[in-house]
Amino acid sequence: MKLSVLPVSYFKAIMSGEMTIGEWAREGVELGLDAVDISILFFNKRDAVFLSQFRKDVEKEGITVFGSSTYPDFTHPDPDERERQKQQIIEDLGVLAAVGTKVARVTAGQGHPGIDREEGIKWAVEGLMTAQEAAEKNGMTVVFENHAKPGVWEYPDFDFPTENFLAIADRIKDTPIQIQFDTANPIAFGDDPLPILDKVMDRILVVHASDTGVRGSLEPVVIGTGLVPYQDIFSRLKESGYDKWISIEEASGKGKEGVRRAVDFVKKTWEQ
Repeated sequence: MKLSVLPVSYFKAIMSGEMTIGEWAREGVELGLDAVDISILFFNKRDAVFLSQFRKDVEKEGITVFGSSTYPDFTHPDPDERERQKQQIIEDLGVLAAVGTKVARVTAGQGHPGIDREEGIKWAVEGLMTAQEAAEKNGMTVVFENHAKPGVWEYPDFDFPTENFLAIADRIKDTPIQIQFDTANPIAFGDDPLPILDKVMDRILVVHASDTGVRGSLEPVVIGTGLVPYQDIFSRLKESGYDKWISIEEASGKGKEGVRRAVDFVKKTWEQ
């Protein structure tokens, strides 16, 4: 098993410049991570000089970027906006490739009111395939997640109802797109994560280790202190022979202490 961390608790500090990407990379090394994760939101500049320095600042610490979160809204009801979102993900993947990112988490889009379910699934698949084509040109892998709702969106993800996620996952099963399984998002919707995990197990490249303190709502807490049944999930993964990536989505807001506790918990629980 390889381990990385998406530092959601640090997003504001990194985006404002209060925390540098080099400092995050250094912390990743101190934590014993195999790589660090980032967000496309970190790139307020996109020129070649900035991207080159970004990559240097990470790699000089002796670590690389593994995954990045992106937030395309492929299910927007306006066809012009859907096309803009497709062009945006092409640009975003080029930016992420320039800083050495290996895997990009790509979303379906928001659950805009009034969207027909079948149309939404169709639009999501079309967008994901656009992302896949761009990723292939950049030597990257796309992963599709059972997503919930990022702070940059107005509505929860179109795939937040489990049946929508599974329907989209089924439509892309014969493509190179793989799955990023989030451990807390099913619970935030009121579902049990284990049956969903079983249905996509053979296609998972990344497990997003997150946690929520409330069933039916995404209320991030320190990993291991919420409702996610980590021992059951990790046992199921190990029984299947899973030996890929766990990306800890650390969003507790507890700073360095929250990140350290999350890493320690995941390492210990996986070993047990």
